[in-house]
Amino acid sequence: FSIYRDEWDALMLSNFALEQQLHTARQELSHALYQHDAACRVIARLKKERDESRALLALAERQIPASMAGVAPAAVVSNGKRAMEDEIGPDGKKIRPGINPVMIDELTECNTMLSAQRKKRQVPPSLASIDELERYTQISSHPLHKTNKPGILSMDIHPSKDIVATGGIDTNAVLFDRTSGQILCTLAGHSKKITTLKFVPRDELVVTGSADKTVRIWQGGEEGNYSCIHTLKDHTAEVEAVTVHATQKYFVTAAKDNTWCFYDISTGSCLSQVGEASGQEGYTSASFHPDGLILGTGTTEAVVKIWDVKTQSNVAKFEGHAGPVTAMSFSENGYFLATAALDGVKLWDLRKLRNFRTFSPYDSDTPTNSVEFDFSGTYLAVAGSDIRVYQVANVKTEWNLIKTLPDLSGTGKVTSAKFGTDAKYIAVGSMDRNLRIFGPPGDDQMDDDAKPSADEW
Repeated sequence: FSIYRDEWDALMLSNFALEQQLHTARQELSHALYQHDAACRVIARLKKERDESRALLALAERQIPASMAGVAPAAVVSNGKRAMEDEIGPDGKKIRPGINPVMIDELTECNTMLSAQRKKRQVPPSLASIDELERYTQISSHPLHKTNKPGILSMDIHPSKDIVATGGIDTNAVLFDRTSGQILCTLAGHSKKITTLKFVPRDELVVTGSADKTVRIWQGGEEGNYSCIHTLKDHTAEVEAVTVHATQKYFVTAAKDNTWCFYDISTGSCLSQVGEASGQEGYTSASFHPDGLILGTGTTEAVVKIWDVKTQSNVAKFEGHAGPVTAMSFSENGYFLATAALDGVKLWDLRKLRNFRTFSPYDSDTPTNSVEFDFSGTYLAVAGSDIRVYQVANVKTEWNLIKTLPDLSGTGKVTSAKFGTDAKYIAVGSMDRNLRIFGPPGDDQMDDDAKPSADEW
């Protein structure tokens, strides 16, 4: 009996010890869970405070006046010159602030809004008809640039005003009022030819890019004069393209140094520079997709690259051209991309990432210099040794040639062609100094007496 009693006592003591260990383990586990929960709460609070601080910082950066930016190391002051050089990182590259989450949210919101609007868009009843386009002829010609350095290389038309901007080999950009036939302003400051320019209507700005490796932002004044408020020197080779985001708060420049830069318009600061400097491949054209989250670039090596703006990553490549990609244009329907090169124009379906049609209007020695959809997405203008207007169709049906307009400059090189509002006219720049307007016969809005005199040059 004593043996059984001793074994029973030992068993009870062992069971008691196990219960004590279990109780201790439960206490330790409860304490660990409490610490983990507290840590998660602290992390969540810190993340929230970080995001709020980032948002406030981004807001403050956007609200700092350009005149106060001289206190920053890499600021741009109002006289158009950098106060100090950008900070250099340990790898020898300039430090860029990047596209922060607040900006990405802004770009995404803009994309969502524009995509929704696109589905409801209809062709405006005021759009010029095919019959009208077939009757287009030159209705006026305006000598805007210097005689000793002729050549209009780039052009843009203000979307809400009848103002045409031209960039020339003479290093000047000229703002021309088509209605009155008067030169409004001449933007002088670049040291080499102006290769690209764009209006930013929201703040009455003009952005110009030049072979002098710089980009200038010009601010319009009350009297119609424009002054340079920022000179941007982030590229190390010729700047070939400027394209403005749909928000009109940001723009991208592309250059032959094989990089493209994403800028904040209000401060003139380079937020991101994408690419490695290369002496063999560079960018020759660039354009934002209408929704703003995709960027297209063309290279000297005949490649079209598609970029995700939010991550600045290359998401697609289109190959097949011959020679540098001289121009590109996204259709406002969001589905088509037209690109131009030595071998003509290629049309790309962005939904299936493939080339579905090619136009080869000129001989093998004549490059296509310009390609442009009108804002309604109904017409496509192609320019090389002449100007050809096509009716936009779809992937399967034929894109008919509506009208061929001759190059009246005598140079055989049309460098740019753009549709006016509702395609009521077509503005053409060539390798002479004249801006030419093509439209319906008898539609010239100006008297010969109102045309600018060549004597001033």
